[in-house]
Amino acid sequence: MEILAILIPVSLLLGGVGLVAFFWSLKSKQYDDPDGDAARILKTDYDDKPKP
Repeated sequence: MEILAILIPVSLLLGGVGLVAFFWSLKSKQYDDPDGDAARILKTDYDDKPKP
């Protein structure tokens, strides 16, 4: 049972770090895509057979 005294705070700390990293990525606009998939799918310059 003593291991729970270590594991619970460590897991909360790691979860908090992940949450902070996620909010940082939102704030720094990592998920913004001005072209977007909706515009990208309409482009005709797609090459389905790339050159080796």
